[in-house]
Amino acid sequence: MLYCVGDVHGFSGQLDRALQLIEADGGADAPIVFLGDYVDRGPNAKGTLQALIDGQAAGRPWTCLIGNHDLMFWRFVTSGITQDAHIASGKGWLHHRLGGNNTLASYIGADDLQAATGLEDFATDGLDPTPADALNTLQKLAQNAVPQDHLDWIAEQPRLYETHDHTFVHAGLRVGVPLDEQTEDDLTWIRDGWIDSDADHGKIVVHGHTALDFPQHHGNRINLDSGAGYGRTLVPAVLDAGKWFTLDETGRTALTPNV
Repeated sequence: MLYCVGDVHGFSGQLDRALQLIEADGGADAPIVFLGDYVDRGPNAKGTLQALIDGQAAGRPWTCLIGNHDLMFWRFVTSGITQDAHIASGKGWLHHRLGGNNTLASYIGADDLQAATGLEDFATDGLDPTPADALNTLQKLAQNAVPQDHLDWIAEQPRLYETHDHTFVHAGLRVGVPLDEQTEDDLTWIRDGWIDSDADHGKIVVHGHTALDFPQHHGNRINLDSGAGYGRTLVPAVLDAGKWFTLDETGRTALTPNV
């Protein structure tokens, strides 16, 4: 058996529930693939990352892929970057819709954030575009507050994981491009040309990134981003004897192709 968890987005309570469901179904040492986007939008990015780091340190067989939001967080702390060309709207990472403001608020005290931004509730309001002086101050605060092992962990985790029959990735694949030629941008950001493709990828591709109301099996790919970043329920899944199931408090429900 192999378990899989989609985008958590800083909702550590949802992660706790998913882990409890998995433990009830497969035991405390069940192998799990997490699909990335552990930070942004939710209130406890720090706790979410720490739980995954601690789980791996304790020897849990957890594979933690990295998503685009994790990379935006890492790039801000290490380089002060808030913009990304993949965001068509032009919004920056500190815009409340992207949720970087919530991630910083999970590491930095409210008084320091208010002093840096002039906002009484930076965690709710965000600040985009971000004035240069506030940007510099926020980056310095983040560099002092974010543990180096959190940054190192993001840098070191894989962007892709394969089994005999499945490929696991955060966002998807560039259709027709061999796996060893896929770029980090494709693996963590892609939507165009991917989510509307019915191509056979050789293996079923399991991914997150594109939020749904509930996981969907499309035959050639499975999307497990059930929209936790938008207040919906994080839905873990399990692969058992070649078949996929979602998990909730009542047990397993078959996840079958909708084509």
